Amino acid sequence: MPSPFKNASNFNIEGDTNIYAKNYNHYGERPPKSSIEKLREHVAGGALHNSAERYYAPKCHPETRVAVQKEVISWICDGDSDDQPKDIMWVTGPAGSGKTAIMGSVADTCQGKGILGATHFFSSFSGSANRRSKHCMVPTLAYQFVQHKAMTQVAARILSAVEDNPVIFEQNLEVQLDQLILEPLRACQDRPPLAGWPKVILIDGLDECGADQYQDATQSNPPSRSREGDQIEILSILKKAAGDPDFPFRIIIASRPEHVIKRFFVDVAKSLTRELFLDAKYNPDADMALFLESKFANIRRESRFPPSWPSKDVRQTLIANASGQFIYVATVGRFMEVSGGDPDKLLKQVLRLPGFKASTNALAPLDALYTHILESSPDPFLSILWLNLIFREKYLEQEIGDSKAEAQNAL
Repeated sequence: MPSPFKNASNFNIEGDTNIYAKNYNHYGERPPKSSIEKLREHVAGGALHNSAERYYAPKCHPETRVAVQKEVISWICDGDSDDQPKDIMWVTGPAGSGKTAIMGSVADTCQGKGILGATHFFSSFSGSANRRSKHCMVPTLAYQFVQHKAMTQVAARILSAVEDNPVIFEQNLEVQLDQLILEPLRACQDRPPLAGWPKVILIDGLDECGADQYQDATQSNPPSRSREGDQIEILSILKKAAGDPDFPFRIIIASRPEHVIKRFFVDVAKSLTRELFLDAKYNPDADMALFLESKFANIRRESRFPPSWPSKDVRQTLIANASGQFIYVATVGRFMEVSGGDPDKLLKQVLRLPGFKASTNALAPLDALYTHILESSPDPFLSILWLNLIFREKYLEQEIGDSKAEAQNAL
């Protein structure tokens, strides 16, 4: 029997009416969210090492930063055999020393080996606010455990925790760590296959994590929270995790050596931490030489300079003035490229500035270079913008990675 309501619309059914149907859809009501959907809403997707947001993020060229990458990977895989095994590695160094590029390359290597547990790349310049904040870090790590094929039992426990406590994402980081990570791990420690589990968690750019502010209706002028306070909260829960016997992962944290972070590692987490400082031991001068050769090769082609330009002494002077900081040579290169003047004259201007021998401050040549650029620019505001771009470590390291191939072609 055909339905009397077929193709009907805009009608009312009045009186006592019973409606029987095999399939009934009430449009307008959404089905309840699954646990994985609830968790996903609090994940900083851009903070994953392989996110679309980080597609153009810096990576080390295969032939650069070899020694430091080898040391990090060796510690992840074989650190238990050290005389004094540590569960946390702090990769540190000033801006421009290559931390984010190294962490990105280490993450790729670990993923290829099947030993990468989770990553979180903070970024104060990211378009995503959740990469500048602490509030998504623990859910982001937990989400990656849920996605790991070797950790299905842990995944079930994590999703169960989300279902049991829907407000977990509004609680402090320690509670989140306990319920979303430590308790699920603890519940599965006696179940195989632990041997197939990953080995390491990577946290990059901790110093770029800003402060979360919360509104308190009971206070008319609540005190503002500091970024240092949020950074210490992150460090505290990572230390707690590393010290838990049921937490099977090593933790690598990369940041600048800012005072509050350094004090934490030196005073609070010293017994758990191995520090890796990016200094001359890892031969940054060789990478800077490759970078400069790439820049000079481009300028020679565009300006039709002879192959001998500039002299070897000039290159050595620039590398010496850099004092191990890639940011100096990157700024010199950009100054010659975008200033619009004769590159040779611009380079001579740089060489006339006070060098590393004129001050005990290793960054004095960089200060002098910045000052010269701003004073000589017809548009100081624009100069500030591109100086700021260069200063961002990620931009700088991208240029270093790209330059290796260019330099090989030039040679």
